[in-house]
Amino acid sequence: MSNPLTVVISQGQSRNPQKRGLEQSVAQRAAEIDGVSVLLIPHLYDLAAAGESLATMRSIPGDMVVLSWVYERAAHWILDRGGVRGQFGEVALVRDEEDDDQEEQPEDSQIEEKERVAEHAPRPNRIIYSLDFRVTEAADPIVAELQRIAALPRTAGESAAARFEQPTNTTSLRLAGDADANDQALEEVPETNGRPAEPALFGIGAVTKIDESPSRRWYPVIDFSRCTNCMECIDFCLFGVYGVDTVETILVEQPDNCRKGCPACSRVCPENAIIFPQHKSPGIAGAPVEAGGLKIDLSKLFGAPDADEDPIATAARERDEQLLLAGRATVGLEVGIPKRQSAASDQPKDDLDNLLDELDGLDL
Repeated sequence: MSNPLTVVISQGQSRNPQKRGLEQSVAQRAAEIDGVSVLLIPHLYDLAAAGESLATMRSIPGDMVVLSWVYERAAHWILDRGGVRGQFGEVALVRDEEDDDQEEQPEDSQIEEKERVAEHAPRPNRIIYSLDFRVTEAADPIVAELQRIAALPRTAGESAAARFEQPTNTTSLRLAGDADANDQALEEVPETNGRPAEPALFGIGAVTKIDESPSRRWYPVIDFSRCTNCMECIDFCLFGVYGVDTVETILVEQPDNCRKGCPACSRVCPENAIIFPQHKSPGIAGAPVEAGGLKIDLSKLFGAPDADEDPIATAARERDEQLLLAGRATVGLEVGIPKRQSAASDQPKDDLDNLLDELDGLDL
């Protein structure tokens, strides 16, 4: 078969024997599926752009299934950031609550139409299917889903492969000047355990493991299918994490400048486009959520927010804590307040506003 399906298994950060056993079982059984080759890599979120794992994945022109220990949306945009791009593949193996979330989405007529970054930076036609290992503790349902996907018609041909060599997305790490990117490393033909990797990847029925040891990381991932390039994140973040590319598109320019455990910029994003895959809150970690609504995280990461504290105030408080830890002065709500927040003053005054105005007029 000239155009095989590649199954990429991203190992978890922990050495839990049950997780390792599930990964190995799925890898071995997936390699037995006709037309499938298997690539075993370290945890997807920790990979450096110039590392062997992402370099190998960038050399694969065909359709791909990625199994990882993060939400499917998070996995897709982590890969996109690393130059492994494609269309969302529809999967049948999902959480029950994800189905519920989909049912609660507003009708199309109720969603405000906005231009998204992904519309101006189209992805290649090849399909990337993302599966979350946490959906099930058994290998059988995962293998059954892999068999279903393997039986589907493959989409990538020579024209699609050529697009990978000349990506149209200008938010590529090579153009962005990312701290962990390297032009030469991004262009080199990768080696796998000392052997050059073929674009079709190692032959059908093979299981190849990449021995790479990345350190654990914490940085934001942008979902460009939601992002409107409003720049509120770059206005809010004071640690130099965000930047813009050659066509003034927002990107995560210095990921390792991010303060570990801080999700503040995710809260101020009006489109829920910023993901922290390792966060405890599903909405921030990449679970399906309604675009355009603010996520409220009630986990006690830095202490639970007050019941009446809005997400903007929570984000400012978290940012102040990180500024203090970095030996810098706090800024509160004085810096980088979202544009929609300042525009709120243009709204008609309610009874409470009128009462406060009267009290101010008394000059007490």
